[in-house]
Amino acid sequence: MATLSLFLALCLEAPPLAAGVATHSVARQWCETLLDAIRTDFARPTVHARNLWHVSMAMYDAWAAYDPVAETYLLGKTQNGFTTPFYGMPAPADLQAAREEAISFAAFRLLRHRFAHSPGRSKVYPEFESLMTGLGYDPDFTSTDYAGGSAAALGNYIAGNVIAYAHRDNANEQDAYRNRYYQPVNPPLAPTVPGDGGIVDLNRWQPLTLNFIDQSGNPIPTTTPPFLSPEWGQVHPFALGPGDLAIREHGGHGYWMYHDPGDPPYLDTLSVGGLSEEYKWGHSLVSIWQSQLDPTDGVMWDISPGSIGNNPPLPTSVPAYRQFYDLFGGGDQSQGHAVNPRTGQPYAPQIVPRGDYARVLAEFWADGPQSETPPGHWFTILNYVNDHPQFEHRFKGQGPVLDPLEWDVKSYFLLGGTMHDVAVAVWGIKGAYDYVRPISAIRGMCARGQSTDPQDMGYDPGGIPLVPGYVELVLPGDPLAGPASEHVGKIKLYTYRGPYYIPDPEVDFAGAGWVRGEEFWTYQRPTFITPPFAGYVSGHSTFSRAAAELMTMLTGDEFFPGGMGEFEAPAHEFLVFEDGPSIDLTLQWATYRDASDQTSLSRIWGGIHPPQDDIPGRIIGMEIAYDSFALAEAYFNGQFREPPPPVAFARAYPNPVTGSAALCTIELDRPGQDITVRIYNVQGRLEREERRSVGAERFLGVSMASLESGLYFVLIEGSGWRKSSRVAVVR
Repeated sequence: MATLSLFLALCLEAPPLAAGVATHSVARQWCETLLDAIRTDFARPTVHARNLWHVSMAMYDAWAAYDPVAETYLLGKTQNGFTTPFYGMPAPADLQAAREEAISFAAFRLLRHRFAHSPGRSKVYPEFESLMTGLGYDPDFTSTDYAGGSAAALGNYIAGNVIAYAHRDNANEQDAYRNRYYQPVNPPLAPTVPGDGGIVDLNRWQPLTLNFIDQSGNPIPTTTPPFLSPEWGQVHPFALGPGDLAIREHGGHGYWMYHDPGDPPYLDTLSVGGLSEEYKWGHSLVSIWQSQLDPTDGVMWDISPGSIGNNPPLPTSVPAYRQFYDLFGGGDQSQGHAVNPRTGQPYAPQIVPRGDYARVLAEFWADGPQSETPPGHWFTILNYVNDHPQFEHRFKGQGPVLDPLEWDVKSYFLLGGTMHDVAVAVWGIKGAYDYVRPISAIRGMCARGQSTDPQDMGYDPGGIPLVPGYVELVLPGDPLAGPASEHVGKIKLYTYRGPYYIPDPEVDFAGAGWVRGEEFWTYQRPTFITPPFAGYVSGHSTFSRAAAELMTMLTGDEFFPGGMGEFEAPAHEFLVFEDGPSIDLTLQWATYRDASDQTSLSRIWGGIHPPQDDIPGRIIGMEIAYDSFALAEAYFNGQFREPPPPVAFARAYPNPVTGSAALCTIELDRPGQDITVRIYNVQGRLEREERRSVGAERFLGVSMASLESGLYFVLIEGSGWRKSSRVAVVR
């Protein structure tokens, strides 16, 4: 079986594709070149999701300009108020050659523009030039006059218009993507200094101060990096619509966000109870799970798809998270897969130390194996699937086999638009809610004390709950009490011990042990610790679930080719900031959704996100994927039409739906319209589809009586518009 590790070795470590080597389409070659450029640039998920989308968009338009059916995206259209005139192309003598030339010039010009100020410019600019000349094109040809049929000029014209369009998309590219008005409410935390940094609000994001080196290996030019992209919700999206938009105000400014998940659980520092306890539980789980990052603790797991994957429905409320995650054992309630559906045989067990599995998972998904950022990571996975010998390039798994260029152009357009919309939605939510990260929440609660026993020392309603064996008080005589017992009464945690216990990363690892809560560390590189932006919602969870749903729809199959994807982590070689894993280990996934679920868990083990950041991200990712796929398919089929004004009001209620009747009511502001109602479960399976007419009363009832308890997506679609709602069914 072709493995992901083999693919990654080929595409990440090999030099750029040699001149004249036609093993992949030109779109694939430019995609690989873009991914390599991202790996040398600053690790900015929002910026690179946008780069991936714009390059994919440019390549698609260069292909679609010659297609009699497909609609172009930018050429000849007005997108977000920007118009790109286009008068068509004469039929070329060699259609394939013309498309390849137009794609190459469009990608080349756009990449040179986007990475002109990259710290890796000296490396990637020669790669751009080398690929152009290797393909037989003149990099110095700059004409945009395509009227005579020049494919090269068309490519230059497309690139120029993408650049101009992007200058008006609210990303603030012209000013190096700087924030316009966001300001943090909390003073910065210096993780090397014990304590919480004087945090003011334990529900809001706190900057960190240290000598940052990002996960691409680039030193950050300031010791206190600003919040990355808190105003990104205003960036022009792909398929996100006005009906998905909400605006939240703080600091006198409006923060745009799509697919508003509602408030996360907040810490109440004055009283105990309510959702404040879920805040405490979620962040405490992060510390407890980090105690599982020790390969010598004797806990062994079967990490094959026979044991991990195939999750039950996602929880529908914050208190239900407690049943979804295993607080003390680690992981979730996944059931595994009985057999590999492609071979008909059970998956072979793979028994490894839990501590090795969790550490490799945290490192592998952190930013991609070579720091192509999370959206770029899913491009590498898409390319791996494309290369698998058992995979057939059929759109949605149906119809004719597409030629490699058409498949690559369309699949990149789909994935690029989806990853861009995830970045717009997620960072809009991050800016709007400005939610705390675990390192601040855990240190801050520990600084306040314990919230379990009002009669014991150190009690504070906003303190961390005591958990015997994991969260305790420092008592007299404790090794952590200090020479003058100055730390007696403080909180201690049994968790990951941190970088001071790794003298030599080549041979040492920190393991787990008791540390004072004021010195809690995340399982990340000591020069990185926590990404410089708010936690809620998790970008990794949203990127990964959106990509997984998209891959399932694109390929027509929820399973990886051959029934399994793999990544090999050699013993003592894979981990970066400490030694490990202690044995050879292979990450394995049966389905794309299984891979996305492991991504989500990796961020908890890594100390980056609590459960309250995770689950909403997974749900939003699914919603984005469905809308993005539908819109892209309309372009591919030549059925895209400018939408009418957005629906002002459309909703499904009550929420949750309860009782034996289980009737969901749809209310719209457009009576007399025919609409289609589709109900999907959280696995993306269509449970019900009805075409109905909305009468003058504007209400109609849809029965959900046969549906089991769980979370469902209700998609309401009319003529040229679409709305979606999340509805829980509770029996």
